[in-house]
Formats: sequence, C-alpha cells, structure tokens
Amino acid sequence: MSKMQKLIERFLSKPRDFTYDEAKKMLGGFHYIESNKGKTSGSRVAFINKETGHIIRLHKPHPGNILKFYQLNDMEDELKKQGLI
Repeated sequence: MSKMQKLIERFLSKPRDFTYDEAKKMLGGFHYIESNKGKTSGSRVAFINKETGHIIRLHKPHPGNILKFYQLNDMEDELKKQGLI
C-alpha cells in the first residue's frame, strides 16, 4: 500500500488529529496546488486542481495545525464529487 493510499484511508477514517499539512500533501497527490493570493487573504486558502480548475477552499487552522471535523467532511464531499475518492 502506497503512502498516498494510507493517507487517504487515514483521512476517510476522520481522525481528530488530521493536520493541515496532511491535507495539503493529500490534495497535492490529486494535483491540487495551494493558493492564498494577496496579503489580506489571511487564513483563507484555496486548493486549485491544475488539470480541471476545480477549487477546494479551506481556512488554515491557527494557532494549531489540526483541521476541524466539518472541514474533513467538506473536503471529502468535494473529492467525491470530482470522483477522486
């Protein structure tokens, strides 16, 4: 089993400690790149798929690095709509 597959399985299990860095790595595996344009974008981050132009928006957690449960659900819904998981 590849590292990416293990990461996807971990994500789908909805752990309480899934980090923004893990999400960034997983989305990168699906050809999404992080984009936080402008100085005033703050914690709002868009992940844009280089191939399809599809956008997944997240708020970068602060001060910690752990994503909230609703963010995992939203990300899962978007990835399912795109047929990636």
